[in-house]
Amino acid sequence: MTASEVRIGAHVLSAAHPPFVIAEMSGNHNGDLGRALEIVDAIAETGAQAVKLQTYRPDTITIDVDTPDFRIGDSHSLWGGENLYKLYERAHTPWEWHEPLFERARARGLEIFSSPFDPTAVELLESLDAPAYKIASSEIVDLPLIELCAKTGKPLIISTGMASVAEIDAAVRTARAAGNDQLVVLGCTASYPASPAESNLRGLPVLAGVTGTLVGLSDHTPGIGAPLAAVALGAVAIEKHVTLARTDGGVDSEFSLEPAELAALVTESHRAWEALGAAVIGPRESEKEGLRFRRSLYVVEDVRAGDTVTRENVRSIRPAGGLAPAEIVNVLGRTFASDVPKGTALTWGLI
Repeated sequence: MTASEVRIGAHVLSAAHPPFVIAEMSGNHNGDLGRALEIVDAIAETGAQAVKLQTYRPDTITIDVDTPDFRIGDSHSLWGGENLYKLYERAHTPWEWHEPLFERARARGLEIFSSPFDPTAVELLESLDAPAYKIASSEIVDLPLIELCAKTGKPLIISTGMASVAEIDAAVRTARAAGNDQLVVLGCTASYPASPAESNLRGLPVLAGVTGTLVGLSDHTPGIGAPLAAVALGAVAIEKHVTLARTDGGVDSEFSLEPAELAALVTESHRAWEALGAAVIGPRESEKEGLRFRRSLYVVEDVRAGDTVTRENVRSIRPAGGLAPAEIVNVLGRTFASDVPKGTALTWGLI
């Protein structure tokens, strides 16, 4: 059985609520706290519910070694050949920035939380009373980290990029064994940028069934098409990277949304969720007036008693009220029982 809801701050994540949109800042601050605060302000203006950070230092996520094991493959479209330590030096959010970022986000009505990458990051985020934790795709195999986050009692949002069903199951079981069932599991393709063809969104209902959790999407594809499709398949949360402008550059800019695009995602994902409605077929409440203007059989010329019903004096027209159009074959050739003025709905009593 799938969990029915998860609460993050003032927000409820469930099928009964609009999608929870998480704007991921990542390294798009480009090493400038002022820019980071501008990104928070821009996110607040879009209507997104949350901003997310990444909490690590280069030394807590890797070590300063420059051998092939510590370099990204040359074929990578964004970071080919880069040394991990240097990349993380560029991309990380300094710990002393967290408090002003948390303060600015809260002042703007945003939930703010982060992906911790080691216990010291969890300690920092707990000191700031983060309302949730995000487990990044690469950390889904770090079960001690998942257990530590789960034991805080805060909701966990778990990305599943690169993960097998067994690895996803182990992560979910670890969180539950720590007493935490406030879980949202995100479908994710951990390539940057990702191809829509590799999103496999039809797997989201399967993911919900396998984990017994709510599901969402952490998306690295261009645009907003994939997240909107995900909403139709049950996503209650959507995570997208955000920057002020892709032309500004930065480690994640190429697969990040600009503020206007994020605003469109918020609006359209709400519409997509709203359009799902209920699993019913039939007239809607708003269609009642339209039902009055369906076609039916009407007398379209003044006729006298005894006149024959013909295609000239009886036709299928709008509005409704007369016999169904299909009855024309049963009334042709009959005679009118009384005088009938033009514009009268044809009923059996008239012929």
